Amino acid sequence: MATKSILVLHGPNLNLLGEREPQHYGKQTLEDIDQALKTIASAKSIKLETMQSNSEGDLVNKIQSLSNDKVDFLIINPAAYTHTSVAMRDALSAVKVPFIEVHLSNVYAREPFRHHSYFSDIAVAVISGLGADGYIAALNFAINA
Repeated sequence: MATKSILVLHGPNLNLLGEREPQHYGKQTLEDIDQALKTIASAKSIKLETMQSNSEGDLVNKIQSLSNDKVDFLIINPAAYTHTSVAMRDALSAVKVPFIEVHLSNVYAREPFRHHSYFSDIAVAVISGLGADGYIAALNFAINA
């Protein structure tokens, strides 16, 4: 049986987790979150890759690469690009990899501009407001999908 593979993409400013607005995003660092995901994946013999970029182009390129570098599932926190990136949406639609959209904060309890996502309607699911546990929930779903 082939090993299941999952990619986790983190959008802009998530490299600042632990120091940026902890009241919204928590005190865990991105490294803490990635390590927790890798520990779970390893215990289940899942191939897991994580990537963070502040560049929309880098994220689009990585998504497009999934046409050749196949993965079984994608977990993505588009961060600020959630509300602006038609380019990332188009790339996700093109590669047809099932994905879960994750947000650390409850975007619906925040500013009105955060209530709109260019990804939610094409995602398998959306997890919002669970902090770092949202990534864990998404990973558990992806493992069992």
